[in-house]
Amino acid sequence: MKLLFPILTAASLAACTQDPGFKRVSGIREATAAEVAQCSYIADFRMTPGVYGPLAEQGLRYARNKILADAQAAGANTVVFDQVTPGADVYEIHAVAYRC
Repeated sequence: MKLLFPILTAASLAACTQDPGFKRVSGIREATAAEVAQCSYIADFRMTPGVYGPLAEQGLRYARNKILADAQAAGANTVVFDQVTPGADVYEIHAVAYRC
């Protein structure tokens, strides 16, 4: 019984590390709208960060990584994120994915 808790905890943590939102996606780049003028449109992606307040930065990072992973899975290799005003609260992240 004493071993059950550590085993379940380790299994839960292992499952979390497989989530693409927790790590930067390789093979896809961020660009500006001007840089993708000759690229093929793939799709729009939107995500609401799951946390705010003291964890807001981690929530934004997770959402951006998740969008990058979803865009790559859709066949994109380039993503253009909407500009965010520094210091402003972000309630939704929007990006457009392209194949260049």
